[in-house]
Amino acid sequence: MNTLNKVLRIDSARASSTKRATKSSSSPLVKHKPSNDFQSAPVSTRINRTRARAQVFNPQSLPESFRDWLVGLLEDPHNLSRIREKFGQTFHDLPAFINQLEKAVTNVPLGLVKPDHRFQDELWKAWPFNTYSQGFMHLKQWWTHAFSSLPGEQVNKLTISRFEILQFIDSISPANFLPTNPILIDRTLKEGGANLIRGANYYLDDAYRALFRLPAKGFENFVVGRNVAITPGKVIFKDDLIELIQYNPTTTRVKAEPILIVPAWIMKYYILDLSPQNSLVKFLVDKGHTVFAISWKNPDSKDRYKGLEDYLNLGVFGALNQINETCPNQKIHAVGYCLGGTLLSIAAAKMGRDKDRRLASITLLAAQTDFSEPGNISMFIDQAKVGFIESLMRPNGYLDSTQMSSAFQMIGAADRKWAQLTKEYILGDRSPPNDLMAWNADGTRLSIRMHSQYLRHMYLNNDLAMGRYKVGGKPIHIGDINCPVFAVGTVEDFVAPWRSVYKIHNHIKVQIEFLLASGGHNAGIVSPPGLKNRRYQLLGKTTRARKLTPDEWLTAAKTIEGSWWDYWINWIDSHSSRSVKPPVFKASTASDETWVSAPGTYVFE
Repeated sequence: MNTLNKVLRIDSARASSTKRATKSSSSPLVKHKPSNDFQSAPVSTRINRTRARAQVFNPQSLPESFRDWLVGLLEDPHNLSRIREKFGQTFHDLPAFINQLEKAVTNVPLGLVKPDHRFQDELWKAWPFNTYSQGFMHLKQWWTHAFSSLPGEQVNKLTISRFEILQFIDSISPANFLPTNPILIDRTLKEGGANLIRGANYYLDDAYRALFRLPAKGFENFVVGRNVAITPGKVIFKDDLIELIQYNPTTTRVKAEPILIVPAWIMKYYILDLSPQNSLVKFLVDKGHTVFAISWKNPDSKDRYKGLEDYLNLGVFGALNQINETCPNQKIHAVGYCLGGTLLSIAAAKMGRDKDRRLASITLLAAQTDFSEPGNISMFIDQAKVGFIESLMRPNGYLDSTQMSSAFQMIGAADRKWAQLTKEYILGDRSPPNDLMAWNADGTRLSIRMHSQYLRHMYLNNDLAMGRYKVGGKPIHIGDINCPVFAVGTVEDFVAPWRSVYKIHNHIKVQIEFLLASGGHNAGIVSPPGLKNRRYQLLGKTTRARKLTPDEWLTAAKTIEGSWWDYWINWIDSHSSRSVKPPVFKASTASDETWVSAPGTYVFE
């Protein structure tokens, strides 16, 4: 287990290393004061810091989790009987299975078990590897079933316990070890062990870079402003929190309604403007749209008092006001990604409440609005853990990007993390880094006030979905949104699980279209036309989706091969009006005669 933790720490550090720092720009800065309505939540001095500090996958916490599960099980005879019956069903054929194995018969199944991507290769069908894979999958299947329910008061512990147990089980998968994995054995024999030498070199290089906090090898090939984030544009507005970029048109006429992109401040904005071939910004510009994008300031200690309402007023509304000056009397298509989508939904609800009709539509990319079931990330978020996080942030006034990256590494699928480790360190195969990987290593910080508000209002209290979240001293509700909504979830998203994203159907009254894209939180969104193995699912324009559960929607939705960008741009165009001449660049003040070129200056902080 110690080896596992070391490897995961090295892998996490490699994924979260940063690349650059430059001097801030001399561009005009519009000064704003942060909001004063925030009251810092008190943190008890009696928080059990040892438990709050513990990582989710911690072998030392397994006995406690197992004890809680066992006590809850013994208090529920019906549940105990159900699990015992399931155990009998799972291993009913075990004696016959063992008898066949003694005769070295190949490809003998031990009952029915769900296929697993780790054991699809033909080599796994030969004895004794079929024994390893079958036994492991039945073990995991039974433990998954055993942790499927506990008494109501144990639900929070159940989530953590199930996650820890299944993480532990995935760590002992036969696919993870050379002696029990036929693919690893075959490669090692064919290469005479050369793959192990390469893998050891990769491991030592990663360990060295993690120790001295160096970026992973190859990331230096991706430089912001040189080969990523290079769509031409100008920074036309800047305040204490954002730079607003307006991109150069590439068509002689554009749709009258401009598009505003609101990225998450948990990431650098250029996730949507990577290399030219997979830049959503360039895709939109080339399709005849005027595009604006927010680039968030990377907060430091001076920004500790900026809260969610500052991000709303200085960010979304600051950008909307400037776009109204550049494109007067035109409605705006707004696109929000991840946390940026949640913030956009707050802005749209506030605008709906106040009869503000400036939005033509909103698109929410992997963005949650109802946090009642936010997925595995909820294991990091309860009163004690939030209090502990606040205590960590208080000295500097922000959460460091490496701390946040480690948490996201932990809640990912364990089987895929182990598959990547065995691929690199045993098979000795390592693909060169790409622009998305380099972007992922370009981390950001989170200010203490904003982060505390977000965790408490959204994850802990679900105030937005429940109509309790206040903007300007008055509550808003998602149902106040008064423009068409397009929501995108991704199949393998563990940051914003698609079933959680789908919950917007429970609150929205206006027209909504939901699309489920293949891939994860980032790769599923960055899905330009032409990529292989990309697909999406949708049900089309129907009110029936409001009455469907996520699984019912999944069954009814049709699958379409290709990029969801093509479908979405047609949806945007259907909610747009005439074509006009591209708007000219208009500075934020009359005295501004020059502009900083995209990608601006905040992106380098």
